[in-house]
Amino acid sequence: MFSGPPPWFRPTPIARVAEALRTGRVPDNARGIEVTRISEDRFGRSEERSSPARDAAIAALIPAPANRMQGFYEFPPRDPDSDIFGSFTVGLRDGDGWILVSTAPPPTFTSWHFRRLAGMLITLAVLSVLAWYVARRISRPIRELAHAATRARLGARPTIPHGGPREVRELAEAVEAMQDRILQQAEGRTAMLAAIAHDLGTPLSRIAFWVEQLPEAARDRASADIDEMRAMLGAVLRFTRDDRSREQHARLDLGSLIESLGDDLAAAGVLVDVDLGPRVIIEGDPVALRRLFTNLVENAVRYGDRARLCWSVSAGWAEVLVEDEGPGFPAGRAEALFAPFVRGEASRNRATGGTGLGLAIVRSIAEAHGGEVLLTNRDAGGGRVRVRLPAE
Repeated sequence: MFSGPPPWFRPTPIARVAEALRTGRVPDNARGIEVTRISEDRFGRSEERSSPARDAAIAALIPAPANRMQGFYEFPPRDPDSDIFGSFTVGLRDGDGWILVSTAPPPTFTSWHFRRLAGMLITLAVLSVLAWYVARRISRPIRELAHAATRARLGARPTIPHGGPREVRELAEAVEAMQDRILQQAEGRTAMLAAIAHDLGTPLSRIAFWVEQLPEAARDRASADIDEMRAMLGAVLRFTRDDRSREQHARLDLGSLIESLGDDLAAAGVLVDVDLGPRVIIEGDPVALRRLFTNLVENAVRYGDRARLCWSVSAGWAEVLVEDEGPGFPAGRAEALFAPFVRGEASRNRATGGTGLGLAIVRSIAEAHGGEVLLTNRDAGGGRVRVRLPAE
């Protein structure tokens, strides 16, 4: 406990002061005083005052004439024979000079300072540990809430934790209600989109029947348009199915899956190169993952003529790179390309671009596996897609 300034100037008996003046050295049982010799007649500290009665009492103990004594004291005494409190400077004339006995200058650090400093450091350490513990108790429910919010997606509603202080519980209830409203609206719109895509198949079939009665040149053009519309509707249905379903995950070798996919695409005439990497075991749905990497390879070949796949593993994450030699991704639009029906190629020509659902499906599958997808450009030119998935 803090108890004021360090007690450096301890009470000094006047007998010890007298002994020091008589012998010219510090007595063995005296602490905090020093003996010096000076030739000047001026001495003493600014805060010290004279006390003739005290001088006479010390002179009587030497013994020495009182007119040869001159002392200055921080606290002039009521009883001249009592101990001296505070600092003092007492001189005894010795020839042309003086023998001075005074309190020694206090050191910068004393044991009192070290004890108080150690106590403060221990108190600070204890308070720091307690503050860290309290902060962890307060922040843990918030971190759990943030983690649950990042896992929310169509077809997967994570449980919102409701622990922690009252304010955090109220926040969790608000987040849960907001999640329910957003997911209900998203599921409703996705269901509506799927229903529209499905119902459009029937009138398209009737149109295809009537198209057969057109002249050959017109029939071929109309049939090509109908095939394109069917392909677009099929892509929409696959997107809504992927976004709403939650496949069963199993342990699989990601490297073997990519090698098999590369062989199948190469056999189909797709220009794709696969660089072999380490063995990587992940939890995932092989069908969905094949669709993910197929979409990326098709995009790379469509815009960059050729695709290259490689993978690595570090710190519990598998990282797959899909690179091409095309123009790369538009600056500032990489994130926008993940939105449904957004294409990197500005026109809506099916010969030069897809439906704009490929990357949306890729992100949906990656996030369903607890991963992420990043779009960057290579320094040597071309695009690079980085897929990160949790690995064992």
